[in-house]
Amino acid sequence: MLSSIHNLREITRLCLMGEQLDHELSCWLGTSLLEFLERRCLTIDKAFGLEFPRGGIPWWMEEAIRKRDTALRQLAERHFAGHSLSARSREIRILSCRYAATAWRHDRRYGEMPERYAGTPNEHLWQAFQSGAAMPLSERQLRNILIC
Repeated sequence: MLSSIHNLREITRLCLMGEQLDHELSCWLGTSLLEFLERRCLTIDKAFGLEFPRGGIPWWMEEAIRKRDTALRQLAERHFAGHSLSARSREIRILSCRYAATAWRHDRRYGEMPERYAGTPNEHLWQAFQSGAAMPLSERQLRNILIC
């Protein structure tokens, strides 16, 4: 599924820039559309390889969760490396609750991270919140994310 998402993002990027698709992407796109148009796949999600298992989470939410978790792991590594797992989880929980109550209300409307956040914990918090996945998280959820 991740390769399908990557392909779609690359096709989108190339189209928006007015560039041609390479042969491999063009064939993948044509084949996927043909699968849908000839009704060999009942949904466009299935034709593009984006169908999620019954009871599973949609591809876009899985992608959002991956982005959020990566940002949270980077926050822990860069700003709380010397702390225990429990301490890192607790500190990130406190920071994310504070960020949610103050800065995120304003930052959510920006398409890009404010420059003043570069190199600070808010850089990673902005990325985690911007992902679209649930934030803030409990300490227990944070511990599970940071273990991986």
